[in-house]
Amino acid sequence: MNIQTVFAVLLAALVLAAPAQSQTQSQTVPVSREQVRLTFAPVVRQVAPAVVNIYTKRVIHAELSPMFADPVFRQFFGDVPGMARDRVQSSLGSGVLIGADGTVVTNHHVIKDADEVTVVLADRREFEAKIIGSDERSDLAVIKIESKGETFPTLTLGDSDKIEVGDMVLAIGNPFGVGQTVTQGIVSALARTNVGVSDFRSFIQTDASINPGNSGGALVDMDGKLIGINSAIYSKDGGSNGIGFAIPSALVRNVVATISKGGKVVRPWLGAGGQAVTADLAQALKLARPVGVLINNVHPDSPASRAGLQNGDVILAVQGREVDDPEAMRFRLATLPIGGDAQLTVRRGTAEHQVSVRLVAPPEEPPRDTSEIGGRNPFSGATIANLNPALAEEIGLDSGLTGVLVLAVRRGSVAHRLGVQAGDLILRVNDKPVASVADAGRLLTGERPRWSITINRNGETMTQVIGG
Repeated sequence: MNIQTVFAVLLAALVLAAPAQSQTQSQTVPVSREQVRLTFAPVVRQVAPAVVNIYTKRVIHAELSPMFADPVFRQFFGDVPGMARDRVQSSLGSGVLIGADGTVVTNHHVIKDADEVTVVLADRREFEAKIIGSDERSDLAVIKIESKGETFPTLTLGDSDKIEVGDMVLAIGNPFGVGQTVTQGIVSALARTNVGVSDFRSFIQTDASINPGNSGGALVDMDGKLIGINSAIYSKDGGSNGIGFAIPSALVRNVVATISKGGKVVRPWLGAGGQAVTADLAQALKLARPVGVLINNVHPDSPASRAGLQNGDVILAVQGREVDDPEAMRFRLATLPIGGDAQLTVRRGTAEHQVSVRLVAPPEEPPRDTSEIGGRNPFSGATIANLNPALAEEIGLDSGLTGVLVLAVRRGSVAHRLGVQAGDLILRVNDKPVASVADAGRLLTGERPRWSITINRNGETMTQVIGG
């Protein structure tokens, strides 16, 4: 081999080795234990003392036999010893200390119907607690530890609007009653609105393991701030399948503030309802993609009406936060206080503009005039009321709806046998419009061989003919 050939071989070897050498030089070998170890222990030490276990007891009074409850039986035999027995039902959950005075936030379903509430701290101290207030629609509740001026560790509420998919989070609670447990994961999705756990469905989804008993516990970010209250799991067998849901701190903050002031939780009233913009609607409306809520119902003399909103407008965002469906819009409004203003991004035609809406409490107008229908007619046994904005807000209906609402149906009644359901909106009786409870009472008076009724159920209008 001549000198030229040797030189060519060496040059080729150097060229091939250069990338590998460069890659090796760019990597650094850990030189200390601190560089090798990744731990969440500092965050856990900071937040764990403020996460508590909650144990509740409920006394259930049960008759051993329905016969013993019969008034005729009691008239002749009186109270038979042992005829009734009290049963204590226990449940467990978690909670988060958000006030140094012992104020704890948890889920409504954790303390629902509880007669006794016990809070156990991370250091195993136990305290009795009283229920300050609860809100079933958001599945949140506030309880207060009964202590003599003691100061407790707390968690700071973070801003759930600032978290992003992929952010690392920790879930802390009391799964299966085994004691305080920490699990780690990431934010898997935001604004999940099809979970069905509460009426304000805009959950943080996470793959951090959440199991029964974690309800009411903390979802915290890497700064140790509370960004959500763990509320539900998606599971077929009762265990964690890697999909858990937490109520965002944006809603927690507003609900807790209202309850802590001793008030009933009342959400702002917009007075406009609509539907999610589908792909077909987006094309018809000349939107670049499906987004927003298409308004199709504006209540007269409502904040929406006074702000100039019209049928056909598309609400794209609330406070600069995009909304994809009516549930997301309701959630955004629910995070805002009554008395303030909401900034809506509205598209009308091909133009977008900002609309400021004053937030007010839903009015009790017209009065509900609740009454039960009697006589021989299709609604006999149904309890009805005038649907006003306050009632619509209470039961989670579109706040732009008006009319007469069926609140309840007595079992075994004529209305029950005909399939009338709570939540039905009575539109017409014998082809005549029903605008109020007074109208319904007048149109349902007397006996007729044939009845025609028209109702709206879950947005679908149905007409039924009875008799003749």
